[in-house]
Amino acid sequence: MLHHVELNVSNLSVTKDFWGWFLIKLGYVKYQQWEQGVSYKYDNTYIVFVQAKRKYMGIPYHRRRVGLNHLAFHTNSKEQVNEIMIELNKRAVKILYLDKKLRAGWQDTYAVYFEDPDKIKVELVAPMNESSNASVFNHI
Repeated sequence: MLHHVELNVSNLSVTKDFWGWFLIKLGYVKYQQWEQGVSYKYDNTYIVFVQAKRKYMGIPYHRRRVGLNHLAFHTNSKEQVNEIMIELNKRAVKILYLDKKLRAGWQDTYAVYFEDPDKIKVELVAPMNESSNASVFNHI
């Protein structure tokens, strides 16, 4: 069981705006907040965002370097993936892989991939449900 993940970010204010709505939509609650950070909790797992110190901000993050590649979240609903995609579009968030089908690594899943303000890739995955609505790509 994962206990928590802590991410250093380039701009805490922008990060809170970006991640707050998304995590709350998935059922997280704001857990802690202090001058240099914020955390969101779901059951016994939480995610922490901390303002990086200026002296460490010279080399930008890239998911293809050694370290974190992406964060993946799951939901039980293809519809919620579509709702998130619509909200991402409203917020002008870069959605990745628009030219590909909304599949995670398995044929029976439905997913959206996007980047946070520091270009960390985020994935939201739901099980494929044939009775679900058509892709939201038709609407963005």
